[in-house]
Amino acid sequence: MSHTPAPEPRTPLPTPQRRRRPGTHPAAKGTETPLGRKRRARRINRTLALTFPDARAELDFSNPLELLVATVLSAQTTDVRVNQVTPALFAAYPTAADYATADVVEVEELIRPTGFYRAKAANLVNLGKKLVTDFGGEVPEALEDLVSLPGVGRKTAHVVRGNAFGKPGLTVDTHFQRLVGRLKLSEQQNPVKIEREIAELIEAKEWTMFSHRLIFHGRRICHARTPACGACPIAFDCPSFGAGPTDPGEAEARVTGLEREHILALVHGEEA
Repeated sequence: MSHTPAPEPRTPLPTPQRRRRPGTHPAAKGTETPLGRKRRARRINRTLALTFPDARAELDFSNPLELLVATVLSAQTTDVRVNQVTPALFAAYPTAADYATADVVEVEELIRPTGFYRAKAANLVNLGKKLVTDFGGEVPEALEDLVSLPGVGRKTAHVVRGNAFGKPGLTVDTHFQRLVGRLKLSEQQNPVKIEREIAELIEAKEWTMFSHRLIFHGRRICHARTPACGACPIAFDCPSFGAGPTDPGEAEARVTGLEREHILALVHGEEA
């Protein structure tokens, strides 16, 4: 007699998939304790890890120098736009010495679509010169060394350290800053202060991936103008639930990205 194998038990998401009414979350009412905030932040991270298992830096690169250059170019533009110009740029300037001796006008023409191309081109040439003179032509790993380079701030430094060298860091870009504010994990406006506050909530080993996951979430679900609240896997843990449509059908239409079907299946409890 044959038996049909029992289905694999579903692993529930760490964040409960039932909705709060807008304004009822303790953080929305100002009654969340510091311990409650830390537990919620870590639960959000675990839920986003299941939601975006392939979260990563969305800039194309094959070595630390390419990532450094791509991140410098990503200021005030999209990763998609940067990825369109970097193949030709990387082919023309494969080493720091190549940037150091480059004709800035030629660099400008290659990176023009990224915007602010004159300032960015000057930064790339000067960055190449400093890498050659101060670091033997290699991209340094230390945070203080990276931020000494032209056009490189803490955000860029953490992107490079986390994704090229495996050094944990929190990347406080515009998506990250917007989401930690919407989630009421930090009320700071200064990126360095935000970084320090979130570092107290999330385990250090998770900093790089938490940054990727939160940025993915901001680009695919928690949009700046109209978040997809009714189709959000962390809605129960969000004190801003209701900032966007809470009706599941209306919200689901706002979920974007290659992960869309996976996200909706998780929200509906359909994935094992």
